[in-house]
Amino acid sequence: MATVRGCNIPEDRYYWVEKHAWVRLEADGTVTIGITDVAQHMARGILTATPKDVGRTVQKGKGAGTLESGKWVGPVTSPITGEIVEVNEAVKAKPALLNEDPYGAGWFVRVKVNDWAGESASLLTGEAAVAAYQKFMEEQGLNFE
Repeated sequence: MATVRGCNIPEDRYYWVEKHAWVRLEADGTVTIGITDVAQHMARGILTATPKDVGRTVQKGKGAGTLESGKWVGPVTSPITGEIVEVNEAVKAKPALLNEDPYGAGWFVRVKVNDWAGESASLLTGEAAVAAYQKFMEEQGLNFE
């Protein structure tokens, strides 16, 4: 796992850096969506997490739900299109999991993706994702070390 200015960037995920969202392809073909460590640092203490319901369709670039912190209210932007098959009930009950473990217990929703190969092609992974976050954080003057 890479660390950029105090934020973890696991290199085994796919990222939409501009929207601070990650996805991970699961063995069953679904994808897990969450927010990045950068996002949770920028939002600070997350107070509420409201994923869309199971069975709802999410479109790439549209919200899979919303988050609220003392500093910000906004969407968790979906990096892919598909149908929500599971929501993280633990995050709804304890939104701080998004701050404490954004890549583990703090995942947001699981989605049955329509076209993984096509949609993942526009996402960054590995060293490319780390480099993109390095550039973003430098340009924004962000440092959470």
